[in-house]
Amino acid sequence: MVQALALARRAGEQGEVPVGAVVLLDGHVIAARHNERESSADPTAHAEVLALRDAAEALGQWRLREATLVVTLEPCLMCAGAIWAAQVAKVVFGAPDIKAGAMGSLYNLAVDTRLNHQSEVVAGIQAKEAADLMSAFFVERR
Repeated sequence: MVQALALARRAGEQGEVPVGAVVLLDGHVIAARHNERESSADPTAHAEVLALRDAAEALGQWRLREATLVVTLEPCLMCAGAIWAAQVAKVVFGAPDIKAGAMGSLYNLAVDTRLNHQSEVVAGIQAKEAADLMSAFFVERR
């Protein structure tokens, strides 16, 4: 989470919503990204999606069944869908997203047994630090 928070800070400094994501496999970082929606003009350029793409490329396969995704903010519906599609084993996130969270706050795609894959979810890791980054970012823009 320390690395994800550092990426989130970097995103905020670049005018992006401060979210960072890291993909781990066997305890090693295989991908790490932050939000890039503004700089790329791409609505899908969320940190989670970008990190999953990089992880799949690094491994040469789209199935990330043994991977852990660590992200500073609870994934949204799109990101939860990408996590499901990649069959990520575990998701660790910091702050909940009460407006768009899809791993416990509004929805919980990660544990929906109607889907053919579920992910373990660990929520609230360094949540205050992650939430403080988000709050400070939006206070500056108002």
